[in-house]
Amino acid sequence: MKRYTITVNGTAYDVTVDEADGASAPAAAPAAPKAAPKAAPKAAAPKADGTPITAPMPGTVIDVKVKVGDKVTNGTPLVIVESMKMENPIPCDRDGVVAAVCVNKGDSVDTGATVVIIA
Repeated sequence: MKRYTITVNGTAYDVTVDEADGASAPAAAPAAPKAAPKAAPKAAAPKADGTPITAPMPGTVIDVKVKVGDKVTNGTPLVIVESMKMENPIPCDRDGVVAAVCVNKGDSVDTGATVVIIA
């Protein structure tokens, strides 16, 4: 047995791992790595004057909460992005009006991708 201390989010955990002996069943052959799905080609962002609101992490857009012309305030959720199996709202960081929505439900976004433009 081997003992390890693992820290997760600032909390330390003591973990004990049993070592496999030669009498155990043979290990299965490793599966072939799966190719990552290719992202669809990016369409040009709509031309609009204003401040871009960007995705803070890569993920998949699972909901768009606003449409062009909506009045928004600081903290209003604009888009929900699923990243690492968690739903992450992307909030507005100022008061204004939605000038352009640059993503659709189901789109993949990278860190820094413009999701909404606020005028």
